[in-house]
Amino acid sequence: MPPLRTALLQSSGRAGSVDANLAVLDEAAERAAAAGARLLVCPELFLTGYAIGDAVHRLAEPADGPAAQAVADICVRHGLAVHYGYPERSGEAVFNAAQLIGPGGAPLANYRKTHLFGSFEERWFTPGVHPVVQADLDGVRVGLLICYDVEFPENVRAHALAGTELLLVPTALMHPFPFVAEAVVPVRAFESQLYIAYVNRAGREGDFDFTGLSCLAGPDGTVRARAGGGEELVLGEVDPGLLAASRAANPYLKDRVPGLYGSLV
Repeated sequence: MPPLRTALLQSSGRAGSVDANLAVLDEAAERAAAAGARLLVCPELFLTGYAIGDAVHRLAEPADGPAAQAVADICVRHGLAVHYGYPERSGEAVFNAAQLIGPGGAPLANYRKTHLFGSFEERWFTPGVHPVVQADLDGVRVGLLICYDVEFPENVRAHALAGTELLLVPTALMHPFPFVAEAVVPVRAFESQLYIAYVNRAGREGDFDFTGLSCLAGPDGTVRARAGGGEELVLGEVDPGLLAASRAANPYLKDRVPGLYGSLV
């Protein structure tokens, strides 16, 4: 199976303007597709901005709302899948969500963040309840988490045990936590033997200063692609052959002794 060429869009877009952010996404998708990418991953809450306060509720849409259709049109126009963060409205609740739409424009998976970070998110969002959400893309089993979720090893291990090969993690990592992108994410990829596409915002937005440092971490613990601190589009390969070799060489998943871990739950 050939590698899945994956593009990471490190950008904060324009806070509060869905139209402007869709334009940024369209331009990035065009560049990513021209570089051979089959998947473009965007940051947490990319469609609306992160630090937008009560505008979160005003700009929230259903998973099948107008913004989702606009992203689907982008996918079809450029022939690649797009994974993007947005505030999802469902009844009276609003979730910090991320959706994967396939190259043909069909929705493949929608995930609601389960571990909310800080008073800002706890004020505006309802936590999700489904820890493992997956889809298949070009023969690769793709899983979805959001930001703080990946900092809990149980979440990533649950994905590994469910067969996830590439874990998509849109994020809004801010200072003073760059070590999460630099150290925690590659370790998560190594200890659970999968790829992680960790895609961040960049620069200041309201009270937040985002670190950038988006990366594609491999199951061998190496970083296959890394962004700097500013707006950037980086590309890397998700290689099923390397994943199989890494899992054969590292027996973490095979050598688990689940009977010893009951106290964890």
